Amino acid sequence: MILTLTLNPSLDRTIEIASLARGTVIRAATAHLDPGGKGVNVCRALLANQVRSCAVVPYGGAEGGQLVSLLSQEGIQMITVPVSGPTRSNVTLAEPDGTITKINEPGTALSAAELDAVADAVLGAAESADWVVASGSLPPGVPVDLYAQLCRRFTQAGINVAVDTSGPALVSAVASAPALVKPNREELAEATGGAIASLGDAIDAAGKLRAMGARSVLASLGPDGAILVEDGRAWHGQCPVHEPRSTVGAGDAMLAGFLAAGAQGEAALVEALAWASAAVALPGSRMPSPADIHRGSVRIIDPDPTKPLTSGD
Repeated sequence: MILTLTLNPSLDRTIEIASLARGTVIRAATAHLDPGGKGVNVCRALLANQVRSCAVVPYGGAEGGQLVSLLSQEGIQMITVPVSGPTRSNVTLAEPDGTITKINEPGTALSAAELDAVADAVLGAAESADWVVASGSLPPGVPVDLYAQLCRRFTQAGINVAVDTSGPALVSAVASAPALVKPNREELAEATGGAIASLGDAIDAAGKLRAMGARSVLASLGPDGAILVEDGRAWHGQCPVHEPRSTVGAGDAMLAGFLAAGAQGEAALVEALAWASAAVALPGSRMPSPADIHRGSVRIIDPDPTKPLTSGD
């Protein structure tokens, strides 16, 4: 069983538009409302592919009630923790060429008592878990080392921990020796203090995260695919999407596919890329089902350190 923790969940509204023009009235082509947050999306992807999982979700206000209702409608197994502040709402504007504009609310602070309640919920459920996924941004005021604290406790109990966050929270968590971290290109650069202009830069930066404490690094590189670095070995994989619709949740689908396939080696990277590319081809933050996933489109190639990376992530 895979247990996920999303400290800063959200309602995600994705609006498809012809083009973004500031200061004008823009008419939407379609709109989708989905439950959001990295750990929530990981569970949604796993459920769509019949992999057992459970989401720990703090929620509050009318938005939180709607989030829990949407998750219940999807059949997500969850442990909910009521908090006083309202759950945040995020808006994504998606253009036909794949350009994404995101407006994310910061979320509301959690009190010390609320953080303790969330930690107790995770710890109480973690004994039956093969993996604990700690992912997403931290709400305002939450200690930057919270993921690191949880990582140490789970690791000592023999539970594998995957971390997908950014900034100081990622750096702090890496030092606590998680089994896996999943940064994107920007997060990889920020955590290691260097630009990521080539595939070699990305592999070197992943190696630095391993030297800091992470056992394996799965880094998403947007249109350049992803790399997996573990035990001194590096793989590079690509899976082009001919008609991209939304990148929202694609990284979460990638992590879910990787964990579902055993979280190790080339086969897991193939699954990760197949799930991620399938998510990019779907509207909003929909997670791919087996019918959407095409593993035959994935190419695993020998990493070329000199290969320049395209702009963006």
